[in-house]
Amino acid sequence: MTEELTPNMLMDLLKSWQPGLIEFGVRLLIAVLIVIIGFRIVKIVRRMAARSFERIDMELSLRKFLLSLIQFLLYGIIVFMAAEKVGIKSSSIIAIFGSAGLALGLALQGSLSNFAGGVLILLMRPFKVGDYIVCDEGEGTVSMIGLVYTTLQTADNKRTVIPNGSLSNSPLTNVTSQEKRRVDIRVGIGYSSDLKKAKEIMGKIYRNHPLVRQDDPIDVFVDELADSAVMLGGRGWTDTENYWTVRWEITEALKLAFDEGGIEIPFQQMDVHMIEEKEK
Repeated sequence: MTEELTPNMLMDLLKSWQPGLIEFGVRLLIAVLIVIIGFRIVKIVRRMAARSFERIDMELSLRKFLLSLIQFLLYGIIVFMAAEKVGIKSSSIIAIFGSAGLALGLALQGSLSNFAGGVLILLMRPFKVGDYIVCDEGEGTVSMIGLVYTTLQTADNKRTVIPNGSLSNSPLTNVTSQEKRRVDIRVGIGYSSDLKKAKEIMGKIYRNHPLVRQDDPIDVFVDELADSAVMLGGRGWTDTENYWTVRWEITEALKLAFDEGGIEIPFQQMDVHMIEEKEK
């Protein structure tokens, strides 16, 4: 036989709940205040961090990533604080997020490796947008540095996308990182050619070229006595953006000047001797 609820019984029940409801209400109010005040603090911290990153000229991709990371971490701390006030244990939330993070990490091992490589590249800055780099996967001008992939524009206008994990774990050469480059050219002349005249011609071509830096040393030397040629070497400096123009023009000028000066440039050739059998 069920007992009927009377108004007095309901009042007694509500009175017994009253202390707990008041306490929960206070906790909930404090949690709401923590969230409201905390979110405003996060916005202030984010603006301060953004100004600091701009002052140190941080890479745009890295700047966005770090700002998002700071915002995410601060929001997480605020949510944990608010959950503690309501009565939810933070250890339970951490366990849930930890399990989810572990599963996600195992599923995205390759992508996370590329992501970590992208963060390292943006932090260490071995190259920047606009640099010309040479690596195992190819070469070209860096057009974009993302958190997972780096995009190169090749000399023949192709786009190459390289995972950051490969770039961060293999050697690469940043060709345009310095303002000037040395133009090294080797050319062989015949042993019977006038060595001093050839060196004079080579030095004159370097010194007279308008894009060769005259305030830097220019060297002409005998590099090697090879099997079929005397190898001459020339060294001069030019601005990085003029490197290939200088190299091509000096190479062409050397060939024309050597031809005009009677300096032989040996080349591989084969002599065939025909032997006729005598009639018996």
